[in-house]
Order: sequence, then C-alpha cells, then structure tokens
Amino acid sequence: MASAPADAGPPGTAPTSPRALRKVVAASLIGTTVEWYDYFLYGSAAALVFGKVFFPESDPLTGTLLSFLTYAIGFAARPLGALVFGHYGDRIGRKKLLVVSLLMMGGATTLIGCVPGYNTIGIAAPILLTLLRVVQGFALGGEWGGAVLLVSEHGDARRRGFWASWPQGGAPAGNLIAVGVLSLMTTLLSDEAFNSWGWRVPFLFSAVLVGIGMWIRLAVDESPLFKEALARSERRKAEQGAVEQPPMLAVVRHHWRDILVAMGARMAENISYYLITTFVLAYCVDHLELGKQTALNAVLIGSAVQFCLIPLFGALSDRVGRKPVYFVGALGVGVWTWFFFALLDTKSFPALVLAVTVGLVFHSAMYAPQAAFFSELFATRMRYSGASIGAQFSSVAAGAPAPLIATALLSGYGTSTPISVYMTLAAVLTLVALLAARETRGRDLAAVEPGAPEDVRPTAGKAAVTRR
Repeated sequence: MASAPADAGPPGTAPTSPRALRKVVAASLIGTTVEWYDYFLYGSAAALVFGKVFFPESDPLTGTLLSFLTYAIGFAARPLGALVFGHYGDRIGRKKLLVVSLLMMGGATTLIGCVPGYNTIGIAAPILLTLLRVVQGFALGGEWGGAVLLVSEHGDARRRGFWASWPQGGAPAGNLIAVGVLSLMTTLLSDEAFNSWGWRVPFLFSAVLVGIGMWIRLAVDESPLFKEALARSERRKAEQGAVEQPPMLAVVRHHWRDILVAMGARMAENISYYLITTFVLAYCVDHLELGKQTALNAVLIGSAVQFCLIPLFGALSDRVGRKPVYFVGALGVGVWTWFFFALLDTKSFPALVLAVTVGLVFHSAMYAPQAAFFSELFATRMRYSGASIGAQFSSVAAGAPAPLIATALLSGYGTSTPISVYMTLAAVLTLVALLAARETRGRDLAAVEPGAPEDVRPTAGKAAVTRR
C-alpha cells in the first residue's frame, strides 16, 4: 500500500515540516487536556461532593445517583455538539471550531465554580449546575473530532497512529490534573472546608488553563488537507455550479457503515473508562467506606501510567494495524472487570492501584489507535462530521449512563457482579464491531473516495489508495 513521504501533505500542498507538526501536536494535546480537565473535574466532583452540595436532603447513595444524573445529562449534549461543530468544521475549518469549543468549555467550568449550593438558592442550584453541564457536553462534542483531525491531516500515513494518539493523551492528562488538584484540596482542607468551598477552587482554576490553551491553539495553521479539499470544492462549484451536500447528510449517505463501526468500537472503550476513573471513586468512598484520598490517589497513579502508554500503543498500531491493538484492549477490559472489583473489595491500596492501572492499560490499547482509526474511515469534507458523530452519538449509550447504571446495579443488588456482566457485554459489542471493520492502517487521507465526489482528486506521482 502506497503512502506519502514522511511529513508530507497532500499533493499540491507544501509538506508539513517536523517542527510545524510538533507544534500542531502540542496545541492539540494542550487544548484537549484543558477540555478533558474541565469535563473530568465535573465527574470526580459528582462522585465526591455534588451529592452533598446540590442534593443534601438525599441519603449519600441517592445523592451520588442524582449527581451522576446531572453528569450523564452532559453526554446528551455531546451528539448535538458533534453535529454542529462537525458541520461547520467540515465547511469552514478545524481550527476555528476548536477555538470556540475551548472557550465554551472553559467558561462553563469556571461558572460551575461560582454556582451557590442548594442550601443557599434551593432548587435553582442543581438546575444551574445541569445547564452548565449541558454547555460542557456541547463543547466536548465538537472538541475531540477537530483535535484529532488537525493532527491526522498534518502528519504522514506511516506514523499517523503515533502522532494522532497524542491528542488522546489529553484525556488521562486532563484527568490527572483534575484528580491531582482535587486530591491536593482534600489533603490541605478538612472535609467541612472542602465541601463548603474547597471543591470550587479547581473549577475556577480552569480560567487559567483556558488562557494557556488559547494562546497555543491560536498559533497553529489550519489543516493543509482540508484547505485543498475546500479549494477543490470551490472550483467545482464555480465551474459546474454544483451544490455541495451538507456534511452531516453526506457522511450518513456514504459512510453509514463506518459510523456504525465507530459507534460499536466506542462501547467498551467509553464504558470502561468512566467505570474505572469516575464510578470507582463513588464505589470506594460510599460502598467500601474508604477515604477520598485513597481512591483519588489510585486514579492519579493509573492516569499517569496511561498518559505514558498512549503514544506507545499509537506507535504499535502503525506497525501491526489499528484493529489488532484495539481488539486486545477490548478483550482485556472484558476479562479484567472480573478481577477489577475483586481487587477493590480487598480495600488494600496496592490492590486498588493495580486494579485501576491494569484497567487503564487495556483502555489505552483501544483509545490510542482510535484517533487514527476513526480519521481514516471518512472522506476529508465529511471527516469532522463522521468522526464526531461516530464518537459522540455512542457516548450517549456508553459513557453517559455508565456510572449511573453501575450505581443503580450496586444499589439494587448490593454486589459488583452485575456491573462486571455489564462491562463484559460492552466488550462483546466492541469486538463484534471490530470484526466487521476493515483495517485502515496506512490509508492515504487524500486518496480517491468512491461515492464522495467532493473528495475525488488526482493522485499525482503515486498510486491511489482507495477505501474499498
């Protein structure tokens, strides 16, 4: 299979220099880190404190369940964000939409830190909290697709898995910072002070991180692949009077199988992550009656290990393919879930660290190649829409209800066994989706795309690599 020279852009564009590529990777990584920090901070706070601050009249487990419900509502806004950001990202560019998503996410997170508790303003408190969570979800629905595409479309096919995996590192990095800041606050403050005002500090700190992310993100260039595809479309429109189909409709028409593959591939990845990093906090604190610090430190260590592993699994997917690496990760979380809760139930800190870290190792094997895998499924002028729809629509059925379902199962059965069954079924769905998928490693993103006229292009000086 032919591939472009290292660091080369599409034919007709200037090559992306190693320095420029590293700049794009850094901007995407820092931007996604800030956005995931904001998003995961909410999840961690929902597990630890929101039940007491916004639902104080409920018993602890019910309060946690209600706070997870507001957490899940944010996921419902992610598909809408995927549609809106995907449409405009495929029409006017990746960079502009990434700036908007970062501002929206940072603004909502900072305001969450200012919302008074239930004891101050009553029912208005959880309502305001929920509305700001919806804004967070809308922003994140557009962030992920743009960030990974900006890197994928700058780099070369031979190392796309490695370079595109770096924005994926923003998830564990964001979680690492979020949990780290919360852990610091719980160490420095009494439970009373933390529940009263200490939890607000990490949310207000988001304003600083957003400023740093904006400064770096504004300095990068738009995707050269997108710019050429846009120019090509404009020429066709001028010469033939062709009316371009909206990206959302075009991607459903030409790539519906690829969307289903992406959605299925996300099930085990998304569910496992939120069980391992978010639900585990509530499980340890409310069910096992361990200290907040113990649970937070276990997630902190696991997230640090995951951040280091993601680029390694991305590079491995460049050598052996996206599917084999992803397959091992899905199979691993399906099996490990049965050991995960058994280790947690020992109440031993080393066992907690082992449970979380191994779970995140298997998650990394899925998450690292996912960026390149999803990017390689779709044509350029509908890639933002396709990748975002595939990733975010599945999150409504996967990550959104995962902590909620797990909490309800634990409350109803008093044991973790039904939760393990739930995770295993999710792994089976992902394995089936992977078996139905085609390998995409090395695919030329600028190649002819059958059935997508706006992406038909000459492949000067090299063989075309087609999707089918």
